[in-house]
Amino acid sequence: MKLRWKVAPIVGATLLGACGGGEPPPAPPKPPVPAAAPVAPPAAGGPGAAAVRPLDPGAGKALPPVAYDGKNRRDPFAPVSLVSEAKGINVTAAKLVGIVQGRQGTLALVEGPDGVGYILKSGDALGNGRVTGITGTTVTFAVSAQPGQGPTTVTLRLVLE
Repeated sequence: MKLRWKVAPIVGATLLGACGGGEPPPAPPKPPVPAAAPVAPPAAGGPGAAAVRPLDPGAGKALPPVAYDGKNRRDPFAPVSLVSEAKGINVTAAKLVGIVQGRQGTLALVEGPDGVGYILKSGDALGNGRVTGITGTTVTFAVSAQPGQGPTTVTLRLVLE
């Protein structure tokens, strides 16, 4: 019993001494002091005239261009454009596979001849046509005029199987 009362203050003092205190962390290094005035280059023809060049902070070696390697994925920084992807599609070769009605309006699900699907709303362009109207079973395109012809419309109907 007497030993416990003698050991307890020693253990407590040791634990408190290890918890804090000690030396404070070193102060951060001070930034270098800039030079008071720039040194003028030596006179032309003098010793060391060719070795000294005026400093230009913006000048430097140009960095090489960085090439994106997408590993067969689309470049996330390239602009996405439905018109550029669907340039070669002829609206008459496309197939209407579905109509979706939601809060934002009616959407047409169209499949191209290559098997790629497109979700179109009124005003969207697909190949040589632009969507002018969508109903519950049809989508109507205004097709651009061909040489010697006027503009025409093409209507794709939903085939229910």
